[in-house]
Amino acid sequence: MRNAPKEKVVDSVVAGFEKAHKGTKVEVEYIPVETRAQRVKAAFNDPGSAPDVMEYGNTDTAGYVKDGGLLDVTKQFGDWTEAKDTDPTAKQSVTVDGRLYGAPFYVGVRALYYRTDVFEELGLSAPRTMDELASTARRIRAAKPELYGLAVGGAYTYGAMPFVWANGGELANGKSGSCASGIDSPEARKGIKAYTSLFGDDNCPAAKCAGMGGNDTVSAFAAGKAGMAIGGDFSHTAVEAGKVKGKYAVVPLPGVTSGSIAPAFAGGNNIGVLKSTSHRTLAVRLTEQLASKKAQGELFDAMGFLPTFTDVRTQAAAKEPFVKPFVRTLSAGTRFVPASPAWAQIDSSLVLPTMFQEVISGRKDVTKASEDAAKKMNSAFGSAG
Repeated sequence: MRNAPKEKVVDSVVAGFEKAHKGTKVEVEYIPVETRAQRVKAAFNDPGSAPDVMEYGNTDTAGYVKDGGLLDVTKQFGDWTEAKDTDPTAKQSVTVDGRLYGAPFYVGVRALYYRTDVFEELGLSAPRTMDELASTARRIRAAKPELYGLAVGGAYTYGAMPFVWANGGELANGKSGSCASGIDSPEARKGIKAYTSLFGDDNCPAAKCAGMGGNDTVSAFAAGKAGMAIGGDFSHTAVEAGKVKGKYAVVPLPGVTSGSIAPAFAGGNNIGVLKSTSHRTLAVRLTEQLASKKAQGELFDAMGFLPTFTDVRTQAAAKEPFVKPFVRTLSAGTRFVPASPAWAQIDSSLVLPTMFQEVISGRKDVTKASEDAAKKMNSAFGSAG
């Protein structure tokens, strides 16, 4: 996706790279998110037209590896001195069956945005447990029926997952070739129940909120229609541009016990080398330059994207106070999607949003909805191999 501040950072890396490698010309192309799946597939099928290096969403790693499109860079990553400071979850997002297929480029996590003016007026303090989060949300709604207490979305998978993880549940267990769904375990069901119980007239009415995704909940908060919302570090700009500017704060999403932090999903992008490249050494070097500490620091300054190196992230938090709750969330331990090529299918066929929406609408209870979701997940895992 074209983006002027990001392009500036990339252009500066490319200029330095071309200068250091005389006679090398780097062409950069930005592709729209909507067409990326077709473009990537075409690149894997036709090495002649394929790029040497590409940026890709970190949940696509396992699928791209299965399609034979990404180069194994385990050795090169091991030899790269900066790699030792990579955040473990970020490293996990380029790892399939113990081998590395790229370099983490930036990471994104979600935390709890809340209205300081509303909290002050109602004498509330930032919730310290998930139970307090729910009761605080209901208190806001009761006092100010024009607001959602906590804006939640039935289609907001990564807003819902911390509730499952904090209660000890897992999306799946096992390795890429032998994953099995964990969404129907007693712990996961506890988390599903905690999240879906927030859809009601006493917080976020099902009729309005069942269909909302992550962007919708953040938009509702930015527009001043909610007391709280789960939003990413990447949502900061939208919130700052909204009606609540100067009237909100962010804390990590609380876990089950007081003072604990609910595990967040570590999203973000990676940079990988295509297996078909005829410039292997140069492509690996360019990847290291693009994903370097210097470039990630500049990307943070330009876009607010969180670096994947723990030391660079600490520097970022010292510079920009808004980053601190997100860095604390990352330090508390984050989670990632199953490292299986089946994840893309599970995600695109909306298995989890469907499950949440079945419970919210009352069509199924938590047990039946999670059982059916687990069956769908296991069938996807089985066919992906």
